Amino acid sequence: MPEGPSLTLDLKSTIMLILLAAVWGGSFFFSEVALTEVPPLTITLHRVFWAIPILALIVFFKGIAIPRSLRVWGAYMVMGALNNAIPFSLIFWGQTQIDSGLASILNGTTAMFAALVAGLLLPDEPLTTKKIFGAALGVAGVAFIMGPSALTNFNPSNLAQLAVLGATVSYAFAGVWGKTALAGQPPLMNAFGMLIGSTVLMVPIVFVFDGPPDFALSIPVWGALIGMAALSTALAYVLYFTILGRAGASNLLLVTLLIPPFAIGLGALFLGEKMELDAWIGFAIIGLGFAVTDGRLLSFWSRKMSTGTGVSRP
Repeated sequence: MPEGPSLTLDLKSTIMLILLAAVWGGSFFFSEVALTEVPPLTITLHRVFWAIPILALIVFFKGIAIPRSLRVWGAYMVMGALNNAIPFSLIFWGQTQIDSGLASILNGTTAMFAALVAGLLLPDEPLTTKKIFGAALGVAGVAFIMGPSALTNFNPSNLAQLAVLGATVSYAFAGVWGKTALAGQPPLMNAFGMLIGSTVLMVPIVFVFDGPPDFALSIPVWGALIGMAALSTALAYVLYFTILGRAGASNLLLVTLLIPPFAIGLGALFLGEKMELDAWIGFAIIGLGFAVTDGRLLSFWSRKMSTGTGVSRP
């Protein structure tokens, strides 16, 4: 979606952005609760399956046409794999070894990897110096969190962190795929279609690796699964595309830095999780990488310097 100069982050968009960060940050908390009784792949299936009827109602009441093209539905299958099935499963498995807060911090590298992959694959989004430097800072933040032992002591925790990073790379390729294969479709239809696609993919995978889903679950676990589907998936997509239309893509990316505080806060409040200092420092480095990739901080600093030295700029 082209982003013009009129797209600004007003009060309503800001509130929706914070709410989006809360529901996406809540997904890390919900998954920690669900993992007490449900394996990771099955959690992914629950998340995408129960979100389908909610988005189906929204698509119906908005009068959005359902595409009949097999090419489009094939693209939804690929999008469902890249944006749902693969990253959700990797993150949920990663959370069997690391806390939800740390997983959300590592997930914060999504914006940098997305800019890097788009710069490599999309001719209209060239790979600039700031994108390369921003991605390098994101990797540096991850390296700081994992520590030097990651190179010499390959334990399950390190593998779990790499799994979460693998999810962010999958998200990055999903962004490129969506822009090239699904650009002509209504955004909410794309969300609905990829949920159907990811559900179709996950059903046989779950039955092979986890067996038939067990529905005799505790109330807290069911609450977490439904919350993940209704809030962190269906509502999140509605907020995502609403903010995208109102405030533009660059403002929407700010949600990347807002998700970890919500995930960390919920984990600390309800799960007794505690983030170590190196995780916070790593998050700060990742945040700096996002600021460099985003470019607004550097532009602001450049304007301040120009104003201070009396140099006028158009």
